[in-house]
Amino acid sequence: MKIGIIGAGHLGATLARKLVAAGHDVKLAASKGPDAVRDRATELGAVPVASAQAVQDVDAVIVSIPLANIPDLAPVLAAVPPEVPVIDTSNYYPMRDGAISALDGGMPESVWVSEQLGRPVIKAFNAVLAHTLAARGQPTGTAGRLAIPVAGDDPRGKAVAMALVDAAGFDALDAGDLAGSWRQQPGTPAYCTELTVEELRPALDAADQARAPAHREALIQEFIARGDTATHEDMVARNRAVTAPR
Repeated sequence: MKIGIIGAGHLGATLARKLVAAGHDVKLAASKGPDAVRDRATELGAVPVASAQAVQDVDAVIVSIPLANIPDLAPVLAAVPPEVPVIDTSNYYPMRDGAISALDGGMPESVWVSEQLGRPVIKAFNAVLAHTLAARGQPTGTAGRLAIPVAGDDPRGKAVAMALVDAAGFDALDAGDLAGSWRQQPGTPAYCTELTVEELRPALDAADQARAPAHREALIQEFIARGDTATHEDMVARNRAVTAPR
């Protein structure tokens, strides 16, 4: 497939590397323009482009930028054909993004993203740490392969996203419609807990929408306080412990 990725941070760059390795053609864009991402894109095997070029002549667009910056992309994505799925990897962290009243009131993050962009999105790759994505992928059919939830309202777009999840080395689990995508947001048992597909479904079902924001804030404050001493394994273990169903 031809894929445009907007956002060259940890997650976007890791996705670029994984999808190039899987044989896909990837264009990579960053907010500061193609020159700012040129060396990084070349290293990853992707083509550095401006955001407007990243969405031209592609089979899918992946948006991997801070949630607060999502509205800035609406003009860029306006020309993307409706049949091209837009995959949203963002998460809401008020400390970084500022308070967003609709999200604080319970609107699922990707529903808000869809409203800001003026088009539906598919929620995927948000519930996995960048290190997990980079280092824990395995070939299709491997026992104990980790899974990633994918939510959305368009079956075709969801199928594209699920194929990319598989290409990245993970089982894709259909997590239902976009309205229910809060079940894979920060502070839930499915978020950054490294589960197999058999474990992920019960985790999604056990999510508590009322408790998730408090879990999210407790975890981020803990990781900030620990600084560089928190290892990847610590992060996964603490997400599991704090968000475990009660």
